[in-house]
Amino acid sequence: MSAHTLTERYVAAAMRTVPDDQRDDLAAELRTSIDDQIDARVDGGEPRERAEREVLTALGDPDKLAAGYTGRPLQLIGPQYFLDWKRLVTVLLWIVVPLAALGIALGQTLSGAGVGAIIGSAVGGAITVAVHLVFWTTFVFALVERYQRPAGPLTTWTVDHLPEPRQSGTGVGEVIGGVVALLAATAALMWDHFVGFVPGIPVSFVAPELWPAGVTYALIVLALDALLLLVVHVVRRWTIPLAAIAIVLNLALAVPALWLLATGQLVNPEFFPTIIPSGGEQVGRIVTIVAGFVIAGTCVWDIIDTVRKTVAARRG
Repeated sequence: MSAHTLTERYVAAAMRTVPDDQRDDLAAELRTSIDDQIDARVDGGEPRERAEREVLTALGDPDKLAAGYTGRPLQLIGPQYFLDWKRLVTVLLWIVVPLAALGIALGQTLSGAGVGAIIGSAVGGAITVAVHLVFWTTFVFALVERYQRPAGPLTTWTVDHLPEPRQSGTGVGEVIGGVVALLAATAALMWDHFVGFVPGIPVSFVAPELWPAGVTYALIVLALDALLLLVVHVVRRWTIPLAAIAIVLNLALAVPALWLLATGQLVNPEFFPTIIPSGGEQVGRIVTIVAGFVIAGTCVWDIIDTVRKTVAARRG
């Protein structure tokens, strides 16, 4: 095969992705450059056919060469958009995927599905949502990078974007919040038992059988949790023993509450039929399921947050 044929083939391959209005000029420029390099090698005593092959090999993939001519990116997400893409995907995965899994599990539970079906649907739905989030976010960023003119980052970094130092202990607000939660829970339980959850209707929301032992147990756990927050505030950091105590307290409150809720011993069975004579049992079932998800979700989130703060404190 002649050197001229190789040159024409290379130029034609390089010009395939070049816009029509630039193709003739770039083809002529590339052809001239190739010919000059070949002539230089031939003048040095190298055979023309070998010189042609060496020059074309040195130029590399013609598609890559064309991309350099036209400024076309050869990556899906380039460096100027990568950090924006990563931040957005991270936020979406942390927020949307758990909410989607929770919503699917809640819907399956309300429909009366079994435990296996609930878990399978929630996990499968979470994976599907995650794949779609990553795919469509990447797709949009790829389009923006290729067609936005002039190209540039979506956000301009300033010193205002510097993250705040992570707190390794508990602030005064958290300690006050723990005390307020204890006082609010005490007041709510007292009101519910002695007055009634709904004023004018003397029926409690919490099952009367839980008085006084069960209610006292819950208030003691809340008091210990508030005390623990105060200790962490004084120590100024989360330690592994303190984190372990916090996790145990979380489970000590959530696990019995979920068990009582599942066995129908937490909510007064007369409450919903009394305040909603028509359809009260169905409403009670829905509220019970939602309450279970809230209790479990709050417990899991508190444990994750405690572990995160403990790891951050150890690294600090």
